[in-house]
Amino acid sequence: MMKILTTQIGGLLQRIAANGEESIEETARLLAQATIGEGRVIIAGFGEMGAVTATALTSVEPFKGAIRYVEGMDIESADRVWLLSRSAEDERALSLAQMLAERFIPFAALSADKPAEENMLEDLSYTYVSTGLTRGLLPGENGERIVQPHAIAALFVYEAVKLAYDEMISDED
Repeated sequence: MMKILTTQIGGLLQRIAANGEESIEETARLLAQATIGEGRVIIAGFGEMGAVTATALTSVEPFKGAIRYVEGMDIESADRVWLLSRSAEDERALSLAQMLAERFIPFAALSADKPAEENMLEDLSYTYVSTGLTRGLLPGENGERIVQPHAIAALFVYEAVKLAYDEMISDED
């Protein structure tokens, strides 16, 4: 089973890389605007996507200029927000997205949902990355699909964004 899981996760990450390369670069560029300017990079990870926030703030190589989103915090026009949720229909994520859009504060978003006409999170965001993880990777005992590694997929995107971001902001030093 371990070999199958490894193969499936590898395939998931390859699909994200192939389908999201441009969006990942756009996300890095959007976040770099805050760091290069007078703003902050505010990371709002909902649910298990909080793993990205923890990694960005406490890892060996933290995300320069990043802070954790706290509900009700003051967000300025120079700030850039990276909103991460498992689902594009997450109520807290959509509430934050709508508030940012109303205030014309650019933000990036990541969720499992693919771009579609009915994806409001994608519609509101300046850049949108989909992990495409909309069902389990492995077949379960009763035919259902199990194992949905949303945090692993989000951390992969985070590392890709951070690579591009670090390169962009180092050019400004």
